[in-house]
Amino acid sequence: MKYFKLPDLGEGLPEAEIVEWHVKAGDEVEVDQVLASMETAKAIVDVPSPLKGKIAKLFGDVGDVIHTGSPLVGFEGEEEDAGTVVGKVDTHGAVASGEDSFVAGNSVAPVVGSRIQALPATRLLAKKLGVDIEELKGSGHGGVVTDADVQKAFEADDSLSKNEIIKGARRAMTDAMRHAFETVVPVTLADDADVSNWEPGQDPTVRLIKAMSDACAAEPALNAHFNADTYSRRLFDKVDLGIAVDSPHGLYVPVLRDIGSRDAKSLREGLDKMIKDVRDRRVPQEELKGATITLSNFGAIAGRYANPIITPPQVAIVGAGRSYETAVLKEGQLVAKKMLPLSVTMDHQACTGGEAARFLKALKASLEKPSL
Repeated sequence: MKYFKLPDLGEGLPEAEIVEWHVKAGDEVEVDQVLASMETAKAIVDVPSPLKGKIAKLFGDVGDVIHTGSPLVGFEGEEEDAGTVVGKVDTHGAVASGEDSFVAGNSVAPVVGSRIQALPATRLLAKKLGVDIEELKGSGHGGVVTDADVQKAFEADDSLSKNEIIKGARRAMTDAMRHAFETVVPVTLADDADVSNWEPGQDPTVRLIKAMSDACAAEPALNAHFNADTYSRRLFDKVDLGIAVDSPHGLYVPVLRDIGSRDAKSLREGLDKMIKDVRDRRVPQEELKGATITLSNFGAIAGRYANPIITPPQVAIVGAGRSYETAVLKEGQLVAKKMLPLSVTMDHQACTGGEAARFLKALKASLEKPSL
């Protein structure tokens, strides 16, 4: 059998989730025919066949996470040399039970009293998840128990709870948030913008986007990237705005390019396309890269204020809460006002409190205009 191993689908990504198979065992395929759709760090990529031939085996089901370099598809035919795109799978570890174990690279080694074959890392995963690996049937080459086998067993056990392995966009979000926690020194400022005088027909999200552009022009320090290792900062003339979009699959942050040079119609069209792409899980990878600052409009769901998480190398993120009505004193008289809560979180390694306050002041001033 010839083995097609999952290639790197972009920038050294370690794994991808199977979203859809486009072939099945027994199918004849052509070169570049799509074999599967795989979700990486928030983008779905179609994986083409590297050769013409007959499918002998699919390694994994929809929802399984496949590590880069692991077998994805088996083709009928003789094994190829290791190191090619269609390479030879490591088949070390055909063992007799009862022998001592040792690890040699990525080989499968026997364990005393064990009837199954599995990598040490897979055995450790099973232990952490509370799965009895001895009860599993391996789906890997030669019957080896894989991480996917362990994860399936974990999710199938609903005796005490509903178990789930975090995958796809949620998994990418988990990694990004952990990295942010380890590298960013966040400080949050909050205030309200008085939007009582908005003219009819104002698009709240477009107004927020234009206000972000105005605030970045007034205080460029927050429209920047920062590298703590080199003590370097890159200030941008153009604002490429990341917009947090909630979905059942997890959080996506596609990028709306050069917002300062676009009118309201162009911004609305761009937003609508981004939302559709997220719903369809078809956000191109290039649209998830290069944001210079981010907007989280969480108030569309609930909440007034927050301390949104900055995604490095960015240095700032703006949160917009749910607008509310209140009464304020004006010249001794109570006056009804509509207020829009704002939260600005900045990385205090790269920005000063004064810079953040000036940014927030400009953001409010832009939003408090009757129209764009």
